[in-house]
Amino acid sequence: MTTTPSLDAARDAALDVRKLYEVLEQRFNGKTWSLHELMLGFSNDVGYIGRLILADEGTWDIDGDAGAELAHKLAESVWWAFVLADRLGIDLDQAYGDTMTTIRTGLESTITRTAPTTN
Repeated sequence: MTTTPSLDAARDAALDVRKLYEVLEQRFNGKTWSLHELMLGFSNDVGYIGRLILADEGTWDIDGDAGAELAHKLAESVWWAFVLADRLGIDLDQAYGDTMTTIRTGLESTITRTAPTTN
């Protein structure tokens, strides 16, 4: 069985950054973002990743370095996942480990079941 590295340090860093955003949201909006607003922010970034992939492949023109911006938005998407999981009360470390185990088991089973037969 393969073990999955812990995501605890990444989660803690993400939630520390989220607390800083909350200070500014409270200061400028009088409240912190709702779950719905957080999801809209995440969705916006995920949509932009699609354009950045096109830009990285040379089929969509953007200003700046597409590869650097793509790396930034992918990392930011991981941040969003930690923030949303925290808001929803989901232990992402546990969920990730469980999900990888389930996917790995299914893939290994399919590979075994579909292996070419030798005569």
